[in-house]
Amino acid sequence: MSSKARRSKVKKKYSPLQRIIRYCYYRLVRLKGHPQEIARGLGVGVFAGFFPWFGFQIVVAVILAFLVRGNKIAAAMSTWVSNPFTYVPIFAFNYAVGSWLVEFLGLSADKASFQGNTSSWSDFSVMGTEFVIPLFIGCLVVATLVATIVYFSSLRFLFRWRKLQQRKKYRKHRYSSK
Repeated sequence: MSSKARRSKVKKKYSPLQRIIRYCYYRLVRLKGHPQEIARGLGVGVFAGFFPWFGFQIVVAVILAFLVRGNKIAAAMSTWVSNPFTYVPIFAFNYAVGSWLVEFLGLSADKASFQGNTSSWSDFSVMGTEFVIPLFIGCLVVATLVATIVYFSSLRFLFRWRKLQQRKKYRKHRYSSK
Protein backbone atom coordinates (compact mmCIF):
# COMPACT_ATOMS: atom_id res chain seq x y z
CA MET A 1 0.00 0.00 0.00
CA SER A 2 1.48 3.35 -0.99
CA SER A 3 1.90 6.20 1.44
CA LYS A 4 -0.65 8.24 -0.50
CA ALA A 5 -3.29 5.54 -0.06
CA ARG A 6 -2.51 5.30 3.67
CA ARG A 7 -2.84 9.06 4.10
CA SER A 8 -6.23 9.10 2.43
CA LYS A 9 -7.57 6.54 4.91
CA VAL A 10 -6.52 8.59 7.96
CA LYS A 11 -9.55 10.43 9.26
CA LYS A 12 -9.07 14.13 9.82
CA LYS A 13 -10.00 15.50 13.26
CA TYR A 14 -11.89 18.75 13.45
CA SER A 15 -12.43 21.09 16.36
CA PRO A 16 -16.04 21.57 17.50
CA LEU A 17 -16.22 24.97 15.78
CA GLN A 18 -14.86 23.53 12.52
CA ARG A 19 -17.41 20.71 12.70
CA ILE A 20 -20.27 23.21 13.13
CA ILE A 21 -19.04 25.32 10.21
CA ARG A 22 -18.65 22.23 8.01
CA TYR A 23 -22.11 21.02 8.97
CA CYS A 24 -23.72 24.39 8.14
CA TYR A 25 -21.80 24.57 4.87
CA TYR A 26 -22.99 21.14 3.76
CA ARG A 27 -26.55 21.88 4.89
CA LEU A 28 -26.48 25.05 2.81
CA VAL A 29 -25.16 23.53 -0.41
CA ARG A 30 -27.49 20.54 -0.16
CA LEU A 31 -30.67 22.55 0.34
CA LYS A 32 -33.39 21.80 -2.16
CA GLY A 33 -34.75 24.63 -4.23
CA HIS A 34 -33.67 27.19 -6.76
CA PRO A 35 -30.49 29.13 -5.92
CA GLN A 36 -32.45 32.41 -6.00
CA GLU A 37 -34.87 31.08 -3.39
CA ILE A 38 -32.02 29.98 -1.14
CA ALA A 39 -30.15 33.27 -1.62
CA ARG A 40 -33.30 35.25 -0.74
CA GLY A 41 -33.64 33.17 2.42
CA LEU A 42 -30.02 33.83 3.36
CA GLY A 43 -30.44 37.53 2.69
CA VAL A 44 -33.55 38.00 4.83
CA GLY A 45 -32.07 35.81 7.56
CA VAL A 46 -28.97 37.98 7.79
CA PHE A 47 -31.19 41.07 7.64
CA ALA A 48 -33.22 39.84 10.63
CA GLY A 49 -30.06 38.75 12.43
CA PHE A 50 -28.71 42.30 12.46
CA PHE A 51 -31.63 43.60 14.53
CA PRO A 52 -31.78 43.30 18.33
CA TRP A 53 -34.91 41.16 18.43
CA PHE A 54 -33.45 38.64 20.83
CA GLY A 55 -35.47 35.45 20.68
CA PHE A 56 -37.53 36.62 17.72
CA GLN A 57 -34.88 36.83 15.00
CA ILE A 58 -35.67 33.39 13.61
CA VAL A 59 -39.42 34.06 13.66
CA VAL A 60 -38.94 37.40 11.87
CA ALA A 61 -36.57 35.79 9.35
CA VAL A 62 -39.01 32.99 8.52
CA ILE A 63 -41.88 35.49 8.10
CA LEU A 64 -39.72 37.65 5.83
CA ALA A 65 -38.64 34.56 3.88
CA PHE A 66 -42.29 33.66 3.40
CA LEU A 67 -43.03 37.19 2.12
CA VAL A 68 -40.14 37.26 -0.37
CA ARG A 69 -40.51 33.58 -1.31
CA GLY A 70 -37.17 32.66 0.16
CA ASN A 71 -35.99 29.41 1.67
CA LYS A 72 -37.18 29.27 5.29
CA ILE A 73 -34.40 26.92 6.47
CA ALA A 74 -31.71 29.15 4.97
CA ALA A 75 -33.34 32.17 6.60
CA ALA A 76 -33.42 30.51 10.02
CA MET A 77 -29.81 29.32 9.68
CA SER A 78 -28.46 32.69 8.63
CA THR A 79 -29.89 34.54 11.63
CA TRP A 80 -27.06 32.97 13.59
CA VAL A 81 -24.73 35.58 12.12
CA SER A 82 -25.60 37.33 15.37
CA ASN A 83 -25.04 35.03 18.30
CA PRO A 84 -23.98 35.55 21.92
CA PHE A 85 -20.37 36.04 20.79
CA THR A 86 -21.14 38.64 18.12
CA TYR A 87 -24.03 40.60 19.69
CA VAL A 88 -21.88 43.28 21.28
CA PRO A 89 -19.65 44.06 18.29
CA ILE A 90 -22.53 44.03 15.80
CA PHE A 91 -24.85 46.22 17.85
CA ALA A 92 -22.05 48.59 18.92
CA PHE A 93 -21.20 49.07 15.24
CA ASN A 94 -24.89 49.50 14.33
CA TYR A 95 -25.30 52.08 17.10
CA ALA A 96 -22.20 53.98 15.94
CA VAL A 97 -23.48 54.05 12.34
CA GLY A 98 -26.94 55.09 13.50
CA SER A 99 -25.58 57.85 15.75
CA TRP A 100 -23.47 59.19 12.91
CA LEU A 101 -26.48 59.13 10.54
CA VAL A 102 -28.75 60.82 13.07
CA GLU A 103 -26.20 63.61 13.56
CA PHE A 104 -25.44 63.87 9.83
CA LEU A 105 -29.10 64.13 8.89
CA GLY A 106 -29.81 66.58 11.71
CA LEU A 107 -32.46 64.38 13.31
CA SER A 108 -30.89 64.63 16.73
CA ALA A 109 -32.64 66.62 19.38
CA ASP A 110 -30.93 67.66 22.60
CA LYS A 111 -29.29 64.52 23.88
CA ALA A 112 -30.24 63.44 27.34
CA SER A 113 -27.26 62.37 29.35
CA PHE A 114 -27.39 59.96 32.22
CA GLN A 115 -26.27 61.83 35.33
CA GLY A 116 -28.26 59.93 37.89
CA ASN A 117 -31.20 62.35 37.57
CA THR A 118 -33.91 59.81 36.94
CA SER A 119 -36.72 61.05 39.10
CA SER A 120 -39.47 60.04 36.70
CA TRP A 121 -40.26 57.52 33.97
CA SER A 122 -40.09 60.30 31.39
CA ASP A 123 -36.35 60.68 32.08
CA PHE A 124 -35.89 57.01 31.27
CA SER A 125 -38.04 57.24 28.16
CA VAL A 126 -36.00 60.16 26.80
CA MET A 127 -32.79 58.23 27.37
CA GLY A 128 -34.37 55.19 25.76
CA THR A 129 -35.34 56.94 22.54
CA GLU A 130 -31.92 58.61 22.39
CA PHE A 131 -30.43 55.11 22.36
CA VAL A 132 -33.04 53.08 20.47
CA ILE A 133 -33.54 55.40 17.49
CA PRO A 134 -29.84 55.52 16.48
CA LEU A 135 -29.56 51.78 17.11
CA PHE A 136 -32.49 50.90 14.85
CA ILE A 137 -31.45 53.36 12.13
CA GLY A 138 -27.97 51.84 12.20
CA CYS A 139 -29.43 48.32 12.19
CA LEU A 140 -31.60 49.16 9.19
CA VAL A 141 -28.72 50.61 7.16
CA VAL A 142 -26.12 47.98 8.07
CA ALA A 143 -28.59 45.08 7.76
CA THR A 144 -29.73 46.25 4.32
CA LEU A 145 -26.15 46.59 3.10
CA VAL A 146 -24.98 43.24 4.51
CA ALA A 147 -28.12 41.39 3.38
CA THR A 148 -27.64 42.71 -0.16
CA ILE A 149 -24.02 41.57 -0.18
CA VAL A 150 -25.00 38.16 1.21
CA TYR A 151 -27.79 37.76 -1.35
CA PHE A 152 -25.63 38.45 -4.40
CA SER A 153 -22.55 36.58 -3.19
CA SER A 154 -24.55 33.50 -2.14
CA LEU A 155 -26.51 33.60 -5.39
CA ARG A 156 -23.28 33.54 -7.37
CA PHE A 157 -21.82 30.82 -5.14
CA LEU A 158 -24.91 28.62 -5.36
CA PHE A 159 -25.18 28.90 -9.15
CA ARG A 160 -21.51 27.96 -9.48
CA TRP A 161 -21.86 25.10 -7.01
CA ARG A 162 -24.87 23.66 -8.84
CA LYS A 163 -23.11 23.97 -12.19
CA LEU A 164 -20.07 22.18 -10.80
CA GLN A 165 -22.26 19.39 -9.43
CA GLN A 166 -24.00 19.01 -12.80
CA ARG A 167 -20.63 18.72 -14.54
CA LYS A 168 -19.48 16.06 -12.08
CA LYS A 169 -22.72 14.13 -12.54
CA TYR A 170 -22.44 14.39 -16.33
CA ARG A 171 -18.82 13.17 -16.32
CA LYS A 172 -19.65 10.31 -14.00
CA HIS A 173 -22.59 9.27 -16.13
CA ARG A 174 -20.69 9.72 -19.37
CA TYR A 175 -17.69 7.64 -18.33
CA SER A 176 -19.65 4.97 -16.50
CA SER A 177 -21.75 4.10 -19.57
CA LYS A 178 -18.67 3.15 -21.66
